Amino acid sequence: MKEYDVIALGELLIDMTDNGLSAQGNTLFEANPGGAPCNVLALLSGLGHRTGFIGKVGDDLFGRKLREVLEELRIDTSGLCVDPECRTTLAFVETKKDGDRDFSFYRNPGADMQLKKSDIREEMLGRTRIFHFGTLSMTHEGVREATRYAAECARAQGALLSFDPNIREPLWDTMELAREQVEYGLGICDILKISDNEITWFTGEDDYDRGVEKIRERYPIPLILVSMGKEGSRAYYKDMVAERPAFILPGTIETTGAGDTFMGCVLHKVLDVGLDDMKVRDLEEMLEFANGAASIVTTRRGALRVMPGKEEIERMVSGHE
Repeated sequence: MKEYDVIALGELLIDMTDNGLSAQGNTLFEANPGGAPCNVLALLSGLGHRTGFIGKVGDDLFGRKLREVLEELRIDTSGLCVDPECRTTLAFVETKKDGDRDFSFYRNPGADMQLKKSDIREEMLGRTRIFHFGTLSMTHEGVREATRYAAECARAQGALLSFDPNIREPLWDTMELAREQVEYGLGICDILKISDNEITWFTGEDDYDRGVEKIRERYPIPLILVSMGKEGSRAYYKDMVAERPAFILPGTIETTGAGDTFMGCVLHKVLDVGLDDMKVRDLEEMLEFANGAASIVTTRRGALRVMPGKEEIERMVSGHE
């Protein structure tokens, strides 16, 4: 019996989200706690799973608030480190008219980039069923070494590895370096979640079936999820493919955290039924639940503190059947 269901490593930051205009016509930004790995953990914690986080924040106002939020959400913070010199990373999020987003990161460097191999607690990684990570913790050399070390420690001690590339182009010196880190993740993970634009960028294929086929030619990943925004999502497992439509809600505000919510729901299903013998219906139920949860989050600003619970997700999904 493992102490944790999921441990995630990566960025913990403040999403400064556009929240309208002041009386003077100036943009108002709301300081929402965020960071993809912790968004995933927040969803899982709300569904009753035992979670833990590994990362680094600054010894500042935002860093202290972020620790408080994780503790409030019952995410274990024993792996959260504090950097006395670097500030907590800020990400300003602009939502465009078409619903797409533009990110401006204040991270040169940010505290999350200062995580080192020596900060990683090997024994913690030996006590989890799943280890989840992305590429934002692999943009620079020191934190890249820490991420790879943690992934390899978790894998060596029997954990499943979950990977979401979550590419943010402005954070990379070159996209070739980004590609190298994605290749590393693909080569070690058991569960891959990749977005439609990422699979096209990585494989050169607009046909997602063909894109997954290209990935599998090199990397025998047991479970691959493709998130396709308004077009829904697909799951590829062994020789099976499942697809479910998205739930489009009239109250949609912005999509920050939707992919992370989806990923958390996928891991929830894997924790429930395992990764060895999933059936088509398991895949379909997983996608419906994940699509439903993601759609709810798009109606709320931020993600980490506003994740839906199981009953809310099930009500929404059943109401749209």
